[in-house]
Amino acid sequence: MTALASSGTTYAWVVERPAPIASGPLRRVEREIPEPGPYDLLLGVRACGVCRTDLHLAEGDLPPRRPRCTPGHEIVGEVLAAGPSADGYAAGDRVGAAWLAGTCGRCRWCRTGRENLCPGSRYTGWDVHGGFAGHAVVDARYVYRLPEGLPDEDAAPLLCAGIIGYRALERAELPPGGRLGVYGFGASAHLTAQLAVARGAEVHVVTRSAKARQLALELGAASAGPDSPPRLLDSAILFAPVGTLVPKALEALDRGGTLVIAGIHLTETPPLDYERHLFQERTVRSVAANTRADGRAFLAEAARLRPTVRAVRYSMRHADRALADLASGGVTGVAVLVPP
Repeated sequence: MTALASSGTTYAWVVERPAPIASGPLRRVEREIPEPGPYDLLLGVRACGVCRTDLHLAEGDLPPRRPRCTPGHEIVGEVLAAGPSADGYAAGDRVGAAWLAGTCGRCRWCRTGRENLCPGSRYTGWDVHGGFAGHAVVDARYVYRLPEGLPDEDAAPLLCAGIIGYRALERAELPPGGRLGVYGFGASAHLTAQLAVARGAEVHVVTRSAKARQLALELGAASAGPDSPPRLLDSAILFAPVGTLVPKALEALDRGGTLVIAGIHLTETPPLDYERHLFQERTVRSVAANTRADGRAFLAEAARLRPTVRAVRYSMRHADRALADLASGGVTGVAVLVPP
């Protein structure tokens, strides 16, 4: 399939100037439909998940890399056109584009299967325009085939919330039948908890939201409370971007336990006490994006598991409202933008 000339305009949201979401940093604009490059696909956006990273970018917690960039990195799209080197795709194919948009392919990280650590990595909605728009251009080498029969609004959150949660769970090194703590229960956590339960884990959720606690129990969590888990944990994943939770999560670990910090942004962490928080071979790990292998492995597991996706739909016209609701804690599950 070769590149087709695109014409006309499309709508898109851009971060005009990073600022608190209440001040309206997003602006809806019209722009020319982009042309796909040699390895690119031009997508008509069918759904786009709203991630907390989008909020961090809009508010400036992550410094902008591209002026007036369009957020959104959980894109479900229909292929409309392709560049001459974007082989294997036809018009009408449904694909997913995620956070990782490109790597150098040459550094020692890329050559050893750790492309998520590539210093030259690029990201959807940060370095390149994302899916808060009618159309998006993505590198065909970094897209995913999506499970059949999965609605667009359910597939979109799998592309970051699901994949990053999968990587966090892998890095948690939870033993078979072990006890997992989940701190925060938003988009990624509600998918990761289901994955852990399906693997035989005992999952304990800590969140201040009563609605989120109810959802956690519905999805198979052994407990859900606002403070601390009722039992010592083998592993824990911190999804909430709250640094003050790090020592609390470490205190809840049993000997040899592992805490994984899954977010791209975290508020300041208090000092740690060696005896209380780190001794007895407790481990702290972070998560830096994902590899394409992570994405393929997770989507294959999700195709078998078919996790419940608690999607809250918003029209693409109201992307700013979706981010505001996310910021205020008004989304239980995951917000998903759909075409108007």
